[in-house]
Amino acid sequence: MTDNHALIAANAAFYAAFAARDFPAMERLWADDESISCIHPGWPAIIGRAAVIGSWRDIMANPAQPQIVCAEPQAIVEGDSARVLCIEIVGGTALAATNQFRRAGEVWRLVHHQASPIAEIAEQPDENPPSPSRRIH
Repeated sequence: MTDNHALIAANAAFYAAFAARDFPAMERLWADDESISCIHPGWPAIIGRAAVIGSWRDIMANPAQPQIVCAEPQAIVEGDSARVLCIEIVGGTALAATNQFRRAGEVWRLVHHQASPIAEIAEQPDENPPSPSRRIH
């Protein structure tokens, strides 16, 4: 399996653990050191394993928490560090997300997650609308 495929698989495992509300699996996906960090949408930065893992435990325990679906994952690998950029769909809202990983032996472990809303792009009026005879119906 290539690094990119292994990284995308590790990223998919992160979202699968969340979808299943499998806290032990979520906990195993994160690196086992105090330098890990996370920024949930609208939250301040969280640093340290106990705080990061605790935040995921609390989010996953919330029965009102909507599911998260990962779309369009793109892997970027640089030696033993890598990140996946993707779109998270949370309750119908699109978020831009970054999941940063570090290789631990043969396994990719999360070291940082950040997600934030994507601004809506307002449609610009067409400066040269087609004439009525050229409009496509």
